[in-house]
Amino acid sequence: MATRQAEVPGEPTQAGTAILETATAAIQGFGPVNKIHQHLCAFHFYAHDMTRQVEAHHFCSHQNEEMRQCLIYDSPEADAKLIGLEYLVSERLFLTLPDDEKKLWHSHEYEVKSGVLFMPGVPGLIQRQDLDKVCKTYGKVFHFWQADRGDNLPLGVPQVMMALTRDGQLYEDLAQKVEKRYGISFEKERENRAQMTGPSLGVHPLANGGGKGLKTERREVDVQPLDSVPRVFV
Repeated sequence: MATRQAEVPGEPTQAGTAILETATAAIQGFGPVNKIHQHLCAFHFYAHDMTRQVEAHHFCSHQNEEMRQCLIYDSPEADAKLIGLEYLVSERLFLTLPDDEKKLWHSHEYEVKSGVLFMPGVPGLIQRQDLDKVCKTYGKVFHFWQADRGDNLPLGVPQVMMALTRDGQLYEDLAQKVEKRYGISFEKERENRAQMTGPSLGVHPLANGGGKGLKTERREVDVQPLDSVPRVFV
């Protein structure tokens, strides 16, 4: 399925805005963004609709050895749309989650071992050193911008996304376009990653939606008036 590109509405960035951005960039610090050290490319599909598959470019930083957080864009270009985010945790941290929470997370073992999760531009030998760790992790993804359907602004409710778990799920034309663009072979990488291993206890049965679809929907509720909330401090 091809992603439908849409122009973001609005006036072009003015020279004055660009000058102001340059000035503030020279003064302010961007600690969280500067910690980003890694670009991963993978594919996500909507947890309620596997036919909607999205090329997802992750720009990631470590919180610590057992957790990463990634900004997700629809491309690696400077004008890319920020479409979502993903958290990656170790198997140990994943197992501490409540069972209902586990269903929102997906495994990375197939993505890594099949070769479809990769680091653009990084030699295979180098990227495989880190992907051997990613292979054992779980991720939780929400997409805020449904750019694949042509939305020119982030519309609707954020949707939970899932990842590929077996052969035959990824659209062949989507795979071929990415392979051609980056000059890589998923099949060759699959061979090179054959010795990698996933979670030590195997992929948890509740991960990946527990084998079922998941959809986030909007629901109206009554909001408790502020005056009815007990005050601890007056």
